[in-house]
Amino acid sequence: MKVKSYVQGSWFESTDEETPIYNAVSGEKIGETSANGLDYQQIVHFAKTVGGPNLKKLTIHERALQIKKLALILFEKKEHFYKLSYQTGATRPDSWIDIEGGIGTLFTISSRARRELSDGQVHVEGSMEMLSRKGSFVGQHVYVPLQGVAVHINAFNFPIWGMLEKLAPTIIAGMPAIVKPSPVGSYLAEAVVKEIINSNLLPEGSVQFISADVPGDLLNHLDAQDIIAFTGSAHTGQKLKSHPNVIANNVRVNLEADSLNCSILGEDVTTDMPEFGLYVNEVYREMTSKCGQKCTAIRRALVPEKLLNEVVAALSEKLENLVIGNPTERTSRMGALASSVQADRFSEGVAQLANQSELAFGSLDDIKLTEISNGNGAFVRPVVLTCKNPLEADIPHEVEAFGPVTTLMPYKSTEEAITIANKGKGSLVGSLFTHDDDLATKVVLGIGPWHGRVMVINRDCAKESTGHGSPMPGLVHGGPGRAGGGEELGGARAVLHFMQRIALQGSPTTLMKITEQYMKGAKGKSDRIHPFQKYFEELEIGETLWTHRRTVTEADVVNFGCLSGDHFYAHMDKIGAADSLFAERVAHGYFIVSAAAGMFVSPAPGPMMANYGLENLRFLTPVKIGDTIQVKLTVKSKARRPFYEGDDQPKGVVYWDVEVYNQRKEITADYTILTIVERQNDDFNMTKMNNEWA
Repeated sequence: MKVKSYVQGSWFESTDEETPIYNAVSGEKIGETSANGLDYQQIVHFAKTVGGPNLKKLTIHERALQIKKLALILFEKKEHFYKLSYQTGATRPDSWIDIEGGIGTLFTISSRARRELSDGQVHVEGSMEMLSRKGSFVGQHVYVPLQGVAVHINAFNFPIWGMLEKLAPTIIAGMPAIVKPSPVGSYLAEAVVKEIINSNLLPEGSVQFISADVPGDLLNHLDAQDIIAFTGSAHTGQKLKSHPNVIANNVRVNLEADSLNCSILGEDVTTDMPEFGLYVNEVYREMTSKCGQKCTAIRRALVPEKLLNEVVAALSEKLENLVIGNPTERTSRMGALASSVQADRFSEGVAQLANQSELAFGSLDDIKLTEISNGNGAFVRPVVLTCKNPLEADIPHEVEAFGPVTTLMPYKSTEEAITIANKGKGSLVGSLFTHDDDLATKVVLGIGPWHGRVMVINRDCAKESTGHGSPMPGLVHGGPGRAGGGEELGGARAVLHFMQRIALQGSPTTLMKITEQYMKGAKGKSDRIHPFQKYFEELEIGETLWTHRRTVTEADVVNFGCLSGDHFYAHMDKIGAADSLFAERVAHGYFIVSAAAGMFVSPAPGPMMANYGLENLRFLTPVKIGDTIQVKLTVKSKARRPFYEGDDQPKGVVYWDVEVYNQRKEITADYTILTIVERQNDDFNMTKMNNEWA
């Protein structure tokens, strides 16, 4: 079997003998890579001249919606992926992390992008910056699509998750991708890519797939518009960053490297507390899940010196009952490493660690299991080591044995635990098990600068915890120092890693045109037709309604106070208000918001369907009894919503800029309201789109 490459719109299979691929369970050869003869310069050119322009024909939301549809298709095919995944040595729970975790990431990134990013080619970040006295010259941070290609170099341990968590934000950002998986498990990545290509959901050139051990001279053809997204060893990551062309062209490199992650048992914990059992269970789970082949696994377990023996005993008892075997067997709780090469490297790594540590569980002489598959598979036994002097030792903080091993490290105080944790010189994740929130605060502030993620677990949250070793798509993944210094995931911000942030300057009207978002001070337009009587498509960015005026009376203030129950003295007590910040009674802020709504709303039925919320409300000038207010309502931005089966009609969200003025032209309240408005077009019809790919 050849694991084929997919380049320049077609599948490629070389006739040369290339890197062999083996079944991790049986040890038999099941295929080889296929990349000899590829023209990497043309592959990069195709991505930039075909894939990039095709993706940029779609808006950010349209690309995000394609990712969601892709997730639906892949989810339907998941059982096919599970069958292939057993050959990597993974049990079904292990594969669930890779397969359904990867597909779930597509759903999450797509949803967050459509909810938090602009529906256009440009994403607007934050508020407009006033750069001139009269407001004719302003600034705005925006993100624009890059003109290059993202090269994804993925690790062997998660062939699907590692690929999809990079692919989703890349495509949504409008950037084509060249995917280079590890040869180990590449057949699993290939199976997913085949479904992606067959779905016809992504424009031509969006995704290319290179089945290679070393991708030829690919890096020689990248420039400053390109991005390398790498997951793997710190050593390989450094080689990538120091590549002459990468340095010469300042090619962006995002590294997510292996790290010596730690988990700390708080010094407040005793053996009879729930946190003790939770800690032991977590260390056990991280040792055995995916056979310990996780870049986030617990490599260093820091425990109070007084509890070292108890932790060794409890952890050893659980490991004694661990069933290691063929991952297809339901009784197996831990499968094999990804390959015999990984098994050899694991044994070598454990031997290095043993130079400064003592054996607490397992054996250093027969780590490899020969009782399964006649010794041909990559099965290994778990090992627990104890480093009695973690402050003086270096090896346990520098060497990672990628498999089911952890090193216990006793500490005398919380300050010492923090020092030991930070000796890893940068980690993806650290965790703490404690029921003392003051201790938790101290540890988080102490280890936070050296960790990309910190998880604090106690009896209150453990039941719903996602676990030490599980990066979540809505949170950032990455870490400083040894962990690579990169960052990925993090919800919608994952997309922004593959775009260029620019400081855009000019007149408000020009910036409004470029960004498709209203800028205060921009020239707008008004219409005799009330905007609430217009369909989504008919509303123009910058379209403005000035309402009639209303004078605020004492009766308004009293009636609102009685109706709402808000009898705060500044509104209701004349004597108390005289000594207040305002020196006299003022109207309730929420009365102003309510009155403003009554002034700009059109009461007649129409395309306006519902109020969806309010954002960024600020009360800038108090409204006193006798003041007259007027409202300026402006279409700020718009975002289409997908049309699902069962929906009455297509709809979209319209963001309105609301400014409430007094008679002196002072702004008294400033905020954004969101409304759901009926659309005339069903170009986001999910039912129709699903039928097309089905």
